[in-house]
Amino acid sequence: MMLRASVEAGGGSADLRAVTGGVNSAESRIPNGDVLIGLAEAVVGGDEDAIARARRELTDRLGPEALVDACGVIGNFERMVRIAESTGIPLDPPMVAITEDLRIQLGIDEFAGARNTPTLGRFGRMLGCVGRNIGLAGIRAAAALGRKGKG
Repeated sequence: MMLRASVEAGGGSADLRAVTGGVNSAESRIPNGDVLIGLAEAVVGGDEDAIARARRELTDRLGPEALVDACGVIGNFERMVRIAESTGIPLDPPMVAITEDLRIQLGIDEFAGARNTPTLGRFGRMLGCVGRNIGLAGIRAAAALGRKGKG
């Protein structure tokens, strides 16, 4: 959800299926998605040579600060996923509601850990649509204020 909101806040759109391999990362319209997804896939794959190549590619294109940021995001998500998977933590109902469309689009509900996630009724899905739109509007507004403050 954060990636989608970030891209939309910048005035763009992206096909987030690239994150789960549903579309080619170059076709995703995620800014620099090919090198970012390449690094994430290399880290998850665990091949040291592939990781080193992906680090070099990202650093060459975006600089060392972007490499540090990307590695921090990868590490944080890995941590969160391991904790959630090992303890069986389900998504909270509000998060289930606001991420339903994204989970369907990316096929996330097909992963084993999704068995812990509660299902929503019609009213919950409706509230999720409202909450998602409010959240995205808030992120867009914050991004606009940030851009305005820089100018």
